[in-house]
Parts: sequence; structure tokens; C-alpha cells
Amino acid sequence: MQLYHHLFSPSARRVLMAADHLGVALDLVEINLASPDDRRRLEELNANSRIPVLVDGALVLWESCAIMQYLADRTPGQTVYPQDWAARADVNRWMFWTCQHFAPALGVFGWENMMKKMVTGEDADPVELARGARDIARAAAVLDKHLATRRWLVGEAVTLADYAAVAPLMYKEQARLPLDDYPHLLAWFARVRELPAWQRTTPAW
Repeated sequence: MQLYHHLFSPSARRVLMAADHLGVALDLVEINLASPDDRRRLEELNANSRIPVLVDGALVLWESCAIMQYLADRTPGQTVYPQDWAARADVNRWMFWTCQHFAPALGVFGWENMMKKMVTGEDADPVELARGARDIARAAAVLDKHLATRRWLVGEAVTLADYAAVAPLMYKEQARLPLDDYPHLLAWFARVRELPAWQRTTPAW
């Protein structure tokens, strides 16, 4: 299986963590998003021009959480994507919530405080940062409250939900994410950072 990715993509990072946890070997193909040739190659696989993309024989699969679920489903004996229907639905719920609410909110800070100057030469927009801060506050409060009485998002052990949700936090310091008021979220983040899958997929800054 080939995974088209970039080392600094949170979406690709969540797939890499899941694959590492599952013991799934992937042939990594790094896409240089600044290269027109690489962009063209990516668009041939994914019309959205986004990474990651998994190629497994005739299957070309994009959307990071779908890739994570596929890798788990084809791994016998795995425990990160529960077989119990209710538990699996709960994992799905947090994965979808991450993609719909948490990651986009964090992404505003990632763009404004990290990438914007490099890509456009422009400084961060205070209006956009204020909007992002409001969205982060709403989402982080939900996550913090949920984690107040548990170590992991679903059940008693790490699942795909944790790997999906934690990936955008790889830029916590660099993007200056406003998360200091959420102690349970930060404690969970500290637990995830102790996991081998996190440590083995951390890029060299």
C-alpha cells in the first residue's frame, strides 16, 4: 500500500499514527505541495488536491479518517476500532466531530500564525485569529468536559478517535494554540504524546 503524504500534514499524521499502532507497513510517497508536478500527480489521485491518499491495488482512498478505518478493518485482532457497534459508533462520532469542528478551528491558527507568512508574505489577520479563537473555545470546551472523567475519548484504551483528534495538536506551540484553559484536554494530550505511535511519527522540526 502506498500513502501519499507530507510530513507536516496533521491529516497525514493521524493516518501514520494509526498505521504505526496497527503494525501496517506503508510505502510512503511524499508530496511536495509547492511543486506543480507533485500537485498534478496528487490531483490525478484526488480531485480535491488534498493529502493523504492511500492506494491499495485498484483502491484509491482519500479522507484521512476513512483511510484509518480501512486500515483497521483489514487488520485482524486490532482493538483501536471496536467491533461492538455502539463503541464503533462512538469512535466514528469523535472522528467526524474532529473533522467538522476541532481540526478546522485549530487550522485557522495554524494558517495565520505559521503558514501564512511563508506562503503569502502577509502577517496574521487579527480578525481571523479572533474568529478561530472563538471556534477553538467552543470545541475545546466540549473535549475538555468529555475528558474530565476519562483517560481516552472512547472506552478504556486508545482508539482511532484519539489519533484523529490529537493530530492537529502537533502544532500546539508553533501555532500558539490557545488551550491553556483546558487542563483535561492537555492531560490527554500528554498521555497521547507518551504513546509509541506519536513518538515514532513526530517529524524533525
